[in-house]
Amino acid sequence: MSLAPRLDLRQSQSLVMTPQLQQAIKLLALSNLEIEGFIAEELEKNPLLEAGREEGDAPEVERDAVVVETAEPATADQLIAAGEGAADQPLDVDYDAETFIHDGPTDAGPGMDGALGMDGTRSGAALAADGEGYEATLVADLSLHDHLMAQAGMVLAGTDLIVAGHLIDLIDEAGYLTGRIEEVAERLGLPVAAVERVLGVVQGLEPTGVAARGLAECLALQAREADRYDPCMAALIANLDLVARGSMAQLRRLCRVDDEDLVDMIRELRRYDPKPGLRFGGGRIEAVSPDIFVARRGAGWAIELNSATLPRVLLNRSYYVELSGGVQDKASKAWLADCVASANWLVKALDQRARTIVKVATELVQQQEAFFRHGVTHLRPLTLRTVADAIGMHESTVSRVTSNKYLSCERGLFELKYFFTSGIQSADGGEAASAEAVKDAIGRLIAAEGAAVLSDDALVDLLKARGFDIARRTVAKYREAIGLGSSVQRRRQKALGG
Repeated sequence: MSLAPRLDLRQSQSLVMTPQLQQAIKLLALSNLEIEGFIAEELEKNPLLEAGREEGDAPEVERDAVVVETAEPATADQLIAAGEGAADQPLDVDYDAETFIHDGPTDAGPGMDGALGMDGTRSGAALAADGEGYEATLVADLSLHDHLMAQAGMVLAGTDLIVAGHLIDLIDEAGYLTGRIEEVAERLGLPVAAVERVLGVVQGLEPTGVAARGLAECLALQAREADRYDPCMAALIANLDLVARGSMAQLRRLCRVDDEDLVDMIRELRRYDPKPGLRFGGGRIEAVSPDIFVARRGAGWAIELNSATLPRVLLNRSYYVELSGGVQDKASKAWLADCVASANWLVKALDQRARTIVKVATELVQQQEAFFRHGVTHLRPLTLRTVADAIGMHESTVSRVTSNKYLSCERGLFELKYFFTSGIQSADGGEAASAEAVKDAIGRLIAAEGAAVLSDDALVDLLKARGFDIARRTVAKYREAIGLGSSVQRRRQKALGG
């Protein structure tokens, strides 16, 4: 065995993830609003980047919108087989004859009743300039803590106000006191009775029921405010577990009232707010902004990116020429070259991202066209792999594209993930149904049940009659997922007059 040095030539293949490729993959998973923040950071770092549109450029929407024709008379394969392949028109649209919106309901044309359409006459840029967008009307909500402290400052002073501040700090977002008054008294070096007295003042602040140490105390505070806290109501509030179980006979004995009075007391109890603190927010309300618009266009559908939340990025070539024409050292030239390369990459990455999103959204509309036309009952089972195979992309790419993105259509605002649902086998051997369609059917059946409460077994039979072959445990799982109680709970609720 020779130990002498020698040179060997070997060939190998490896996948290298460059930083730019990694960043491009991350861009796919970002929503339009997150992309806007990312672009703002890049504009600060790179002087050769600028946001806006060059004079004479075509609108950005011409590259980010397509019209999907879904009429059935002739497919591409049928035309080619008949020797009329030239008649197969691409999915482009005559943009000179179309006007797209670039924002939300504020861009809807007259007579649309606020529906999200694609025939508005004002662009998102014009609305932003005028400050007429919906976001301009949002203001930061007053937090529960600030609201209570403002009231406490008007009725308390000195040591009592300090105690009130400590107590208010212990109130959670639902309005309940989370700490013990004994701990507050020990921390401040005060008698427990003094803290109890201040707590009584705090419990008298708005909203009524705040600073309670439990549900019973919260309801009792509201009953006192409504002047309904008599011995009968006190007994009812002290036995909330019996109210939950619907033990009417036992409640009548404890409260010493007849059936009519008991029902009236329970109705009064239902009007109280069990979480009064939730009326107050802790910060600014943020509206969900759609990333994609879908609207009817003739026999098909128009699909457009929401460019109001996706600013265009350009390379400032005139500034580049000005910088490159000056006297530069080696380091300056290298820095300028990096800025140009980074700007070109970002422009291409954003353009590729937009094309990928539109491509995936187009396939989603084609796969779920029945939903867009007829509603959730016609939602089909769909997987990421099905869409990925149809558009020639990897499944992980489709997953990133559909993450944190919303689609707006005439039926409302939906997350793209909503359209990917599992399938339920059809009872008659036909096409499988979407799990969301089954949930919708269960909700409709329970909403129309009336006095005759349907058990899960009865729901199974009714669903099977509609073509859904589904087990009882699956019915229970879907029923709980949409927030509906069991037949026993619903029957008890009807008995209580709910």
